[in-house]
Amino acid sequence: MNEYLDGHEHEHVDMLIEHGCIITMDPSRRVIDDGAVAVKGDRIVAVGETSALARRYRAARVIDARRKAVLPGLIDAHAHAGHAMLRTIGGADGEAWTAACEAIYTSASDEAFWETESHLAALERLKAGVTTGVSLLGGGDSIMRVDDPVYARRHCDAVVRTGTRSIVAVGPSRPPAPRAYTKHDASGSVTRDIDFDRMFDVCKDIVDACHGDAGGRIRIALTLPVFAPEHYPDVARYEHDYRREAGRYALLARDRGLSITQDGHRAGTLDFAHRELGLLNSKSFMSHAIDLTEADIAACVETGASIVHNPSAIMSIIGRCPVPELIDAGVTVAIASDGAAPDRGYDMFRHMWQCMHYHRRHFRDPGVLPHGKVLEMVTIDAARALSLDHELGSLEAGKQADIVLVDLFKPHLMPMNMPVYRVTCFANAGDVCMTMVGGKVLMEDYRVLTVDEGEILERVSQVADRTFGRAGLRHLLDAPPTLWGRSQY
Repeated sequence: MNEYLDGHEHEHVDMLIEHGCIITMDPSRRVIDDGAVAVKGDRIVAVGETSALARRYRAARVIDARRKAVLPGLIDAHAHAGHAMLRTIGGADGEAWTAACEAIYTSASDEAFWETESHLAALERLKAGVTTGVSLLGGGDSIMRVDDPVYARRHCDAVVRTGTRSIVAVGPSRPPAPRAYTKHDASGSVTRDIDFDRMFDVCKDIVDACHGDAGGRIRIALTLPVFAPEHYPDVARYEHDYRREAGRYALLARDRGLSITQDGHRAGTLDFAHRELGLLNSKSFMSHAIDLTEADIAACVETGASIVHNPSAIMSIIGRCPVPELIDAGVTVAIASDGAAPDRGYDMFRHMWQCMHYHRRHFRDPGVLPHGKVLEMVTIDAARALSLDHELGSLEAGKQADIVLVDLFKPHLMPMNMPVYRVTCFANAGDVCMTMVGGKVLMEDYRVLTVDEGEILERVSQVADRTFGRAGLRHLLDAPPTLWGRSQY
């Protein structure tokens, strides 16, 4: 409905965010010092100068964004469901941490674990301005909770209630199979051997039940363990299993229009995944990708596959993802968190900063990876990697109204000039004061509106303690004797 006021025709919108510093990430990469965003329903209808939009629109609600940066919702293109409950356990003992993941994800976790962990992760992301996140349903060393679709359903239910977006990646655990999984419920505990056929049927059920849920806020992707015998010789004996599972999951992805992602690529494995397994295409986004060969990079260029870089991850200590080289070759690269464990979190500001300094140190060149580029890598480039750039990743008319406000009126962000640099160099998750997804405000003035934050945090401690006890892993919460006074663990 339109009306005339003061001689001007006004179009009615639901919300007008005005007087903010709008960092649009649109094709022109406009930064509007005194800008506004008009929202109607779940969509952005206009972005421009406050004076122009105020004359044009009559809003049911006006949000004053003075002294704030207004950004598209941040996107975390690779992480792991389950990990938010397993932060730091085992100290610096990576083998103990990986073994704990396997024990908990197959035997000690129940429905409450997966739902509570999902609430915790979604809450942390929401408060950090991450409106879209990828979560593999498990991890460690490629151990997925796919013995029953109920665990994915519980994960998705928690995300839906929180209000954010999730791309849940499901697929088989690494060989060998069958693998023992234990289900816990009110009637007791039952352990079953789950083979690859059962895992595949469960993944299909998850796709049928969850893909497109909550108006499209829940999407399902498929994932497969990376075949890397040159790096892990023991897996060579399972090559037949890797090839068979890759073939049928690739067919399922084509039939259902799903993306494929993999966790842990390194030198030579991308080329193999392309030439031998047929897993790379324009909808593929492959994670870590350290120490790539020329053939690996060429495979990405040829297929249009994207790379997800996790600069804060342990894999980025073991080797380096050649991010500048990939970008120069025309490959889309996103930055991601790799999840909330063992030693990191969902603060994408931290990961942008880490990314810049990581590669600048490698090249000994402070000009590597401009600040605007790393911001692209958690917004529009990340959306492109997930095949969602037509809907997300920038503030443009017609796109989903996923919007975050960053409070710039703080000592560590002053003076308020050069806003792109302020956001990428000095801001952190705690500076996000408002988060909106699909036109709905989920957090305002730092207060979450959709779920009871305190209740979730109380429940996390209870569920985690029960899970560690069931797994017999409470000893991994003890500080190691080498914590203090030494240069190495």
